[in-house]
Amino acid sequence: MSTAETLIASTTPQLEIRNGKATIQLSRPAEHNRLEPVDLRVLTEMFGDLNNNPDARVLIITGTGKSFSSGFHIGALAEDAAGNKADYDPNGFERMVDALENLSIPTIAAMNGGVYGGSTDLALACDFRIGVEGMRMFMPAARLGIIYYESGLRRYVSRLGLNNAKRLFMTAEPVEADGMLAMGYLDEIVPKDELESRVDTLANQIASNAPIAVSGMKQGLNAIAHGNFDRKAHDANRARAGDSADHKEGVKAWAEKRKPNFEGR
Repeated sequence: MSTAETLIASTTPQLEIRNGKATIQLSRPAEHNRLEPVDLRVLTEMFGDLNNNPDARVLIITGTGKSFSSGFHIGALAEDAAGNKADYDPNGFERMVDALENLSIPTIAAMNGGVYGGSTDLALACDFRIGVEGMRMFMPAARLGIIYYESGLRRYVSRLGLNNAKRLFMTAEPVEADGMLAMGYLDEIVPKDELESRVDTLANQIASNAPIAVSGMKQGLNAIAHGNFDRKAHDANRARAGDSADHKEGVKAWAEKRKPNFEGR
């Protein structure tokens, strides 16, 4: 642990919104950004607020220090298993990650370092994952005697395939960055000093598109991946997009060979 990391106080996640981009910073560098029970509540509330915030068109989640996140605080699990009072909701992590996956705006995990435990699912719930050279992932559920929650298993299978999900859960072996890229866990690997600029470029590209159309397509794609596609909901989203001012602006800008100015309405 570096001296700089010890000087940064551990806090709950921090949210900032600027120029259409929301950024959530995991802020416990001395603990490798592990997630405490209070952090789950804070993140869930942030996701709910972002769903209703027209100023946010894309969300970036990243960590402070050397790691993206070391997952849920195992000490809280130990207290719960021992019958001690722990500020711990056994379903809180699943609810938080599901809320992230179902967020109406696109999401990017800017993975500044290693990711472990439940935070592998936190990142997997994002629409894009950009990692850095030298990072690794590790899912230790089998070593802890834990059977993972249903939606997490579903995400692993739908995004990485059954064989990769079995490998990660049943062997509990670490996977290096190149392996994460090969299995589709990472979309890209960049040098650590280029992560911010690459993520910013991707976020700007996404935020420049029509928000209603992007949100509706995200919803439809996720539903297809999970095998619960709702034709009526999709048709309603298509109708909303087709009737929007953004659609008219997009068609007009295309004809005029200029960049469209979408307002999300």
